[in-house]
Amino acid sequence: MSSLSRDDVANLARLARIEMSEEELISLSNEFTVILDAVARVQEVAAADVEPTSHPLPLRNVFRPDVVVPSLTTKEALSGAPAQEESRFRVPQILGEE
Repeated sequence: MSSLSRDDVANLARLARIEMSEEELISLSNEFTVILDAVARVQEVAAADVEPTSHPLPLRNVFRPDVVVPSLTTKEALSGAPAQEESRFRVPQILGEE
């Protein structure tokens, strides 16, 4: 069972420049003990038989052919635009840019 004492927590708080009351120091000491126990249990796993992976399921990328298909003409794309300029959508200026 791993644990951090009240003084350990007080030292960590001092290093982090966090002011803590006595009750908070004691409470955090108990919470850190629970967290450290959980980490210790995870470390007990028989990892020698487990192959390291970056993902629990095998991944494969699904590619599709890059095929040119008919699409909207410039005129069709701009037909519903409230404003257009030089075959492009015209939008309001932002951030005071020139």
